Amino acid sequence: MKRALNVNVNLAARERMRLILCNFSHFYISFSGGKDSGVLLNLAIEEARRLGRLPIDVLIVDLEAQYHHTIDYIYRMVERNEINPYWICLPLSLRNVASQFQPKWICWNPDDENRWLRPLPTHYSVISDLNFFPFFKIGMEFEEFITEFSLWYQNLKKARCACLVAIRADESLNRYRTIKNEKKSTFYGIKWTTRLSENVYNAYPIYDWHVNDIWAANGKFGWDYNLIYDLMNLAGVNLSQQRLCQPFGDSQRKGLWLYQILEPQTWQKLVERVEGVNFGARYSKKQGHIVGYYRFNLPEGYTYKKYSKYLLNSMPPHLSEHYRSRIFKFLLWWRKNGKKIGVLSIPDSADKKLEAQKTIPSWRRICKVLIKNDYWCTGLSFSQNKKITNHYIQLYNDYILVR
Repeated sequence: MKRALNVNVNLAARERMRLILCNFSHFYISFSGGKDSGVLLNLAIEEARRLGRLPIDVLIVDLEAQYHHTIDYIYRMVERNEINPYWICLPLSLRNVASQFQPKWICWNPDDENRWLRPLPTHYSVISDLNFFPFFKIGMEFEEFITEFSLWYQNLKKARCACLVAIRADESLNRYRTIKNEKKSTFYGIKWTTRLSENVYNAYPIYDWHVNDIWAANGKFGWDYNLIYDLMNLAGVNLSQQRLCQPFGDSQRKGLWLYQILEPQTWQKLVERVEGVNFGARYSKKQGHIVGYYRFNLPEGYTYKKYSKYLLNSMPPHLSEHYRSRIFKFLLWWRKNGKKIGVLSIPDSADKKLEAQKTIPSWRRICKVLIKNDYWCTGLSFSQNKKITNHYIQLYNDYILVR
C-alpha cells in the first residue's frame, strides 16, 4: 500500500543523492537518454558539484534502434566535462515481439554491419571492442550485461559501489514491487535501495516522482532533455505514455508506430533492419488488436486448447519447440500441485480475475501467451532464463541453415 510522505520530491531526491555520495566512494548513473534518467543525471551532477565529486561515472547502453534525437541528447550530455561515460555499443540480444521468424535480434551485430541503422558513435567513450569486457559474449541478454557490468565495475574500483537507476514506482506494478519488496536485501534498511551482491547496490533516488515532476524539474532548473518528447507531445501522445526503449519489446511495441511519424528516415531503416516491424507498427497501435493487447476472438468451432495447438502447428519449428517445452512444464507443474488448491484438471477457461492473477491454470492463458508472442511465457509465470535463451539460439541457427 502506498503512503504519502508529504515531502517535496525534489528535496527528498537531493537528500537521497547526498546519502549516496557520502556513503559510496564510487557510483554510476544508468543513463538511457530518456526523460527520467536525464533528470536523475542532471540532479546527480548538481549534487556532486556541491560536494566536489565531479566527474561522475555514467553507463550508456546504446541499443542501435533509437531515435536520432536520443543520440543527439546523449552526445550533448557526454560532451560535458562533468561526467565520465561508458558508452556501450556491443552486440546484445534483444526481444522482437513483432515477428515469429525473428523473435530475437542482435543490435550492433558485426555480421549485419551493412544494415546498421547508423554508424557507430565516434565519441572517445564508446566501447565496441568485443574483448573489452572479460565477461562479454556476442548475443548475451541485455539484463545479463547490466548485472555483469555492475560486478565488473565494482571489481575495477575495489570498493563498495552503487548503480543509480531512474525508475518511478508509479510507472508500472513491477517497478512499484522493486521498491516495495519486503524480502530484498538493502543498504542499511533503506527501501529505495537493492543489494545486488556483497559490495554492489542499486539505488532509486526518484522512485516517488510522478511524470509531472519530471517536466516541472526540467522547466524550473533549465535542464537539458531529449527533444523527441516535444515531437511526441505534438503527435498527441499522453505524458504517461511517452517512453523510450528499444522498440520491439513486449510492452514497447505499442509505441512502434511513432517512428513513422516522428522520424520517417529512421523508420525506413528499421523496416530493413528487423523482421516484422511494419506489421507490428500497423497493428499494435489499434487497441484490442492481438499484437498490442490481450483481446482476441476465438474462431468459431475452436476451444482454447484446440486453438493453442493450431497456433503451435503454424509457427516456425524452432519457435514451436520453444513454446511446447514451456507449456509442457506449465501443465506438468499444475497437474502435480493443483490438487492443493482444488484444481484437478486443466480447464479450457477459468475465472478471468484468477487467470489475470496467475493463480489458476487454463488453456485460455496458454492461448494468450501464443497470441501475444510472449516469448518468455511470463503469462504462464515463467521468467527469463539463460539456459532457455542459449537453447533457442541454437534452434534458430539450425532452422536458418535448413531454410
